[in-house]
Amino acid sequence: MAALVGVVAFYLIQSGDNGLHEPDMDGVEAGEGLKLKDIHYTHDDADEGMKWILDAEEVSFSSDRNSMVFRDFKLRVEPESEQWVEMKGNRGEYSRDSGDIKLWGDLVGRSQGGYRFSTERLHINEKTRQARTDDVVEITGPLFSVRGKGLFADLNEERVEILSDVTSTLKQEAWEQ
Repeated sequence: MAALVGVVAFYLIQSGDNGLHEPDMDGVEAGEGLKLKDIHYTHDDADEGMKWILDAEEVSFSSDRNSMVFRDFKLRVEPESEQWVEMKGNRGEYSRDSGDIKLWGDLVGRSQGGYRFSTERLHINEKTRQARTDDVVEITGPLFSVRGKGLFADLNEERVEILSDVTSTLKQEAWEQ
């Protein structure tokens, strides 16, 4: 789970200004800042050994380009030396100044390794490399499932805590290893 949240947060963070190159102006709406619709953006960074793909129904950038809001999104991160991860949700906000990434609305994630994650909201801070939610969280994988209320993840320490009302199930395969 920490890997899933961590990889998505890390590569959103690492993209920095790289995700803000001059856009195709088809579908642009006038106003303060920039609003793009039906976005498919691929960022392939050979130096970082990373490729990520963002699909969103709508992305709005602030006029100073320090924050963005995206709706109905799917983000796929494909590290060269690790397994891919995907995250989908209804809405997200990113603030470059604070380092806050807020995702919410039927948030689900999955990894190539067979892990799945779901919650209603997730707050990631790129500066502290921590993620948290007070909502119900469910994590399932090939060997276990866990459900509880609230989550705290410290990506520096690769540590995840489910905060209360925890129910865990180990699958038979876990005992056989």
